Amino acid sequence: QVQLVESGGGLVQPGGSLRLSCAASGRVFSINTMGWYRQAPGKQRELAAAITRAGSPNYADSVKGRFTISRDNAKNTVYLQMNSLKPEDTGVYYCYAEVTLGITPPRTYTGWGQGTQVTVSS
Repeated sequence: QVQLVESGGGLVQPGGSLRLSCAASGRVFSINTMGWYRQAPGKQRELAAAITRAGSPNYADSVKGRFTISRDNAKNTVYLQMNSLKPEDTGVYYCYAEVTLGITPPRTYTGWGQGTQVTVSS
């Protein structure tokens, strides 16, 4: 019942910046925590950043000080500003959202975006 549409990925040089967006839509009761997991080839998927509905962020140690996550609840959209990008940031970034469905009884589940490729290379 929730769809997550990502945009903003692409190819940048080391030290460059990208801004990812993820817009949620669908018939849900509420959208709670949102964020991004990322996965490089041959590596485990890791949580890069997350943000609660109230705006409290959480970052992986590897991105602290370089990435900033934010959200616009009115637009059901979460953003990830990525600065000072490094080659090791390369991977597929998957937006996710913890949503509560408007059913009886209501229940919470995780919705996933399709993934967007981020490549940092010279």
